[in-house]
Amino acid sequence: MKNRSKLKFNIFDHFLVPRHELLSYIDAENVLKKYGVKPYQLPLIRVSDPAVIAIGGRPGDIIRVRRKSPTAGVAIAYRYVTEG
Repeated sequence: MKNRSKLKFNIFDHFLVPRHELLSYIDAENVLKKYGVKPYQLPLIRVSDPAVIAIGGRPGDIIRVRRKSPTAGVAIAYRYVTEG
């Protein structure tokens, strides 16, 4: 039987997967204050999402997603991690 651990790969190495960052409590509070929203008002991302699993996200965390954009250079979005 082959060692399956050799088959694992980093999903962030793929060119279609944007960078995901887990925010600290202080950074998350600053983002919520800056935009005047509650966490549940942010777009949701499930804890079962492969990117969330890869960075160790848990329900209640906030994640910053950085995408390359032809017009803005870098587009930043925030996601609230939920169950599922």
